[in-house]
Amino acid sequence: MTTSGTADHGLRLIPFHGLRYVPERVGSLAAVTSPPYDVVVRPDGLNHLESADPHNIVRLILPQADTPDARNRQAAHTLRDWLADGILSADPEPALYVYEQCKGGLLQRGIIGALALSTADAGIVLPHEDVMPHVVTDRAGLMRATSANLEPLLLTYLGDDPAAGATAVVERTSRSAPLFATTTEDGFRHRLWAVTDPADLAAITADLGHRQALIADGHHRWATYLRLQEEHGSPTAWDFGLVLLVDTARYPLQVRAIHRMLRRLPLAEALAALDGHFRVRAVDGPLPLAMEALDDAAERGNAFLLAGDGTFHLVTDPDPALIDRTVRHDRPEAWRRLDATVLHATLLDTLWDIPDTADQITYIHDTEATVEMAERNGGTAVLLHPVREAIVRELARQGVTMPRKSTSFGPKPATGLVLRSLD
Repeated sequence: MTTSGTADHGLRLIPFHGLRYVPERVGSLAAVTSPPYDVVVRPDGLNHLESADPHNIVRLILPQADTPDARNRQAAHTLRDWLADGILSADPEPALYVYEQCKGGLLQRGIIGALALSTADAGIVLPHEDVMPHVVTDRAGLMRATSANLEPLLLTYLGDDPAAGATAVVERTSRSAPLFATTTEDGFRHRLWAVTDPADLAAITADLGHRQALIADGHHRWATYLRLQEEHGSPTAWDFGLVLLVDTARYPLQVRAIHRMLRRLPLAEALAALDGHFRVRAVDGPLPLAMEALDDAAERGNAFLLAGDGTFHLVTDPDPALIDRTVRHDRPEAWRRLDATVLHATLLDTLWDIPDTADQITYIHDTEATVEMAERNGGTAVLLHPVREAIVRELARQGVTMPRKSTSFGPKPATGLVLRSLD
């Protein structure tokens, strides 16, 4: 995305003293990293990460205690201890960081820095999803207590010349020796470089100063940044937030769906409520084969795959009169046709009468984990097909937000490679 104007009317990314693990003080860099907080499947994934290394970053981003206040105090205490004990250390020179993820034929590079939040009101950073207020409150409490940005959110922009500007700096930097390289258990290789050269920093600033970005992942963290900035006034370190910025003209992201697990709705009841309103047909498993049926059906219209008792059911062809009655009319047609829109307005709100609360709906990125959790809890897994990135961008340009947890852009940055202190 590009906007006209000067560097005062685009993205402003500034260097910071990155907090990083001291390799000699931990078992391995791979063992102390984690997926973003909202991708960790609890409790299994959380327990696995905690046992991987006593200093795994999950102890900061998902502290375990009985109350929110206790969790936040525990995270703050842990961070102070790790800094005092030399587990984490601040880089001596402020830097922007080039970050690379690589797995097989997939390669992604971007820049990690502190982004000026003043862009929020100028339409420079575009959200595309709604957020859940209780999650923002939870993340704000954690950031407030630790006085730190513990993990970057993911922003994308469309560059226009890979041989110039920020992308050229990224490419040139990636040919030098990194600060570190590590491979996590998911098979991704991660490398990080510090950019401190004044000419490189100036080139990045000049290029990004004309850019507009889309929030690919981290809407709740973005909303948290804005809330805390308002709390602290200006100017303070809270005027900036930690981000990873990727030029998707050079490195296209993958877009995946985020699935729902309905904790208190058995599959038989979910299917019965659809009778006469949608076309429902059983499809063969196993899960990868059933997902192929979903992918095929999604090319022709709204489609969902329901599971939870060992069987798979494809839900398609909603009654047009029902859609007309349940989906709001004051949004673009592309928004009205989104699977997530129909899921929330027509299925969850109307036919199933399920409130969008944490005790009712669990949002999960992994298809297999969603189905397993539904079978274990006697609930219903609702599997979705991903939205095309072009639709996401166009709706964001129009200022239209999608239903929350509509998309999952990736690969997501590993958490724990570089943190930002606000003290």
